[in-house]
Amino acid sequence: MKWTEQQIPRQDGRVAVVTGANTGLGFETARRLAERGASVVLAVRDTEKGKLAAARMNGDVSVRELDLTSLESVRAAADGLRAAHPRIDLLINNAGVMHTPRQTTRDGFEMQFGTNHLGHFALTGLLLDLLLPVPGSRVVTVSSTGHRIRAAIHFDDLQWERSYGRAAAYGQSKLANLMFTYELQRRLAAHGTTVAVAAHPGVSNTDLIRNAPASVRRTFTWLGPVITQPATAGALPTLRAATDPSVLGGQYYGPDGLGEVRGHPRLVTSSPESYDVTVQQRLWAVSEDLTGVRFPVGQAVAAA
Repeated sequence: MKWTEQQIPRQDGRVAVVTGANTGLGFETARRLAERGASVVLAVRDTEKGKLAAARMNGDVSVRELDLTSLESVRAAADGLRAAHPRIDLLINNAGVMHTPRQTTRDGFEMQFGTNHLGHFALTGLLLDLLLPVPGSRVVTVSSTGHRIRAAIHFDDLQWERSYGRAAAYGQSKLANLMFTYELQRRLAAHGTTVAVAAHPGVSNTDLIRNAPASVRRTFTWLGPVITQPATAGALPTLRAATDPSVLGGQYYGPDGLGEVRGHPRLVTSSPESYDVTVQQRLWAVSEDLTGVRFPVGQAVAAA
């Protein structure tokens, strides 16, 4: 049976925080959660754009400033969320950048690794104690099929200071998203309430492509309707990961079509590299050191 948006259960009484929710996949994810009754927080860098997005949604929707390129902003956003919400049911780490020119975050991290992985790592760690007491709570992190492309965790040059490749740096950040999810799930398993799940949207026609080379942008312009799916469909794997009662911690959801490019959301597998427990744990330790954020869950006793 194909999973569709009609299968999203009612979300009444649940609080969902969605990063990057003013546009694209994040917007569609937040919109549908709000329509199903959730109280949705749009955690966005540009609050004016966030307010415009919220005005286009039906339901209980609020806006919170969050700039994932700044650990100071991440901490401020976490403090604000903590003051406004005694509990969080869903944290959806959706925001991201793709194929940016070589640049750094305010804290000196390579932009794609700093935004896509470290910013979300820090935010999750700072909010996790609001999810842990809540039965059925979930952390959903959005990865990409790009985690397979020239992807590895370059511990000897995490910030790409010696050389830089846009696609390889993006692949590292998306691989890190998955490794974070798998290691987080092992740490959460003993608590029995919160689970960590990952998803990817296939190839979705969003403005994330804006930093890609001109040839790639032209291809998307000409062939987009054929080789991509709209954001409404691309958001479905995230929504399934966030709401399907049958979802288990540590799972990964993506489209069911050829090459996972488009289609209905189903359980998929990630690259062999993503399941390397030793690398996952090393990445976790490095991420704690770089962000200064410690999670309220200890190291797993044994690998799953």
